Amino acid sequence: MSGRRRPRKKPEAHHVDERWMASYMDMVTVLMCLFIVLYAMSTVDANKFEKLRNSLATGFGAVASETVDTASGTVVPPEFVNKDLEAFAAVQSDDKKAQDAALAAAKKEVDRLRALEKKMKAGLAAAGLSQNVEFQIDQRGLTVKLIGSQAFFAPDRPELTNRASQVLHIISPILGPAALEIMVEGHAAKGITAYPSTWELSSARAVNVLRYMVDRGGIPPQRIGAVAFGSARQVNDDSTPALMERNRRVDIVVISDKPDVVRALIPQALKLTQK
Repeated sequence: MSGRRRPRKKPEAHHVDERWMASYMDMVTVLMCLFIVLYAMSTVDANKFEKLRNSLATGFGAVASETVDTASGTVVPPEFVNKDLEAFAAVQSDDKKAQDAALAAAKKEVDRLRALEKKMKAGLAAAGLSQNVEFQIDQRGLTVKLIGSQAFFAPDRPELTNRASQVLHIISPILGPAALEIMVEGHAAKGITAYPSTWELSSARAVNVLRYMVDRGGIPPQRIGAVAFGSARQVNDDSTPALMERNRRVDIVVISDKPDVVRALIPQALKLTQK
């Protein structure tokens, strides 16, 4: 048997694993898309951008736009817009018509608040309870001031006196149908009190007024609130007992529901209607 050599097998070709190229191409494609998007975003329509800038600046009251038909100054909330108020968004501009419309609405609001005041005054006068009750109309609305703690509360006590209950019994049914928000504000004079501070005393008195108006006066609880100011908002310096009494008060504020542009003109409307 001859010794023939077996033929050697040719070495197999070594192929490099090229699967990484698929991931690489995907990454390159994503990067290309990213740069395309960035390039598209960098191309801005100057005309459209200027309109958007003016509109946003005007809406926030920064500048008055002359290129876009938008509101300038104070913008009226949609729920307050009606045939009388639709032009109020331009009330702070040079639009005379809008200013006249706003002032006319303020005069109507003054008439409404004065009608409430007149009814309450008549009821209190008929019962002989007009003393120590004052009324004030301003841009907040109508304020009924119960002045003098000796008339409506015992010294350093939060309980309502019989006189206070009678006053609230008269004014509550008048304020109920008006359907306006009411805030009861308690105030106190500086000095020593049986409470830790005048904050607690004025708070307790305001809450007792609120509870009477809700429980016995028929005021819906969702339309009334109470707040205490202690001796922080004094109207006099407490130098005499008479002045001190004016700091011992509870204010019942009937808040106007008109937009700010109308309420700001109430003081002006008051002067015009008093002439």
